[in-house]
Amino acid sequence: MKTKFIFSGAVLGLLAAGCGTNDEKIYFASEVKIPASVAVTSPVAPSLSKADEHSIDMVVFGYLFERHFWEGGDYTALFLQADDAVVDAMIKKFPNHVPPIKQSYHIDLRANQSPLDKDTGKPVMILGADVSDPDADGTVDVIGRWYAGGAVQGFYTFKLKKAGDDWTIASVK
Repeated sequence: MKTKFIFSGAVLGLLAAGCGTNDEKIYFASEVKIPASVAVTSPVAPSLSKADEHSIDMVVFGYLFERHFWEGGDYTALFLQADDAVVDAMIKKFPNHVPPIKQSYHIDLRANQSPLDKDTGKPVMILGADVSDPDADGTVDVIGRWYAGGAVQGFYTFKLKKAGDDWTIASVK
């Protein structure tokens, strides 16, 4: 019993001595900070305003609407993967479009199946636009996509530039 007490006291003494003799702070990798004198500020990439994103979506969707990917298929609706404001604007711009543009609550999405129209139970096509941050020259890269199932899908790569208040397509691939 006396040996246990002496051994426990020695261990505590060593631990206390090891912790108490080092006055230097231990730095962990997650705590390391670059000194202000060494830090270099990097320019923050400009981001697009919501209005610019909506304008870009409108230009890209307008281009995709000219391509008629849905012809030859039995599609009863088109859906846009976009903000409700963009979807509403496209519905107003193309009020008599065949097939009609519908709000997202009309779509039936199921894993490993083509998307369906909840109203008719028939296939639909989804159009999307993935907008990136502006490049240094002010142009914006966008991927315009269409999807109606695994066998019916594709994309275009756009480069858009701003001319005054409007966005225009500089190139399409």
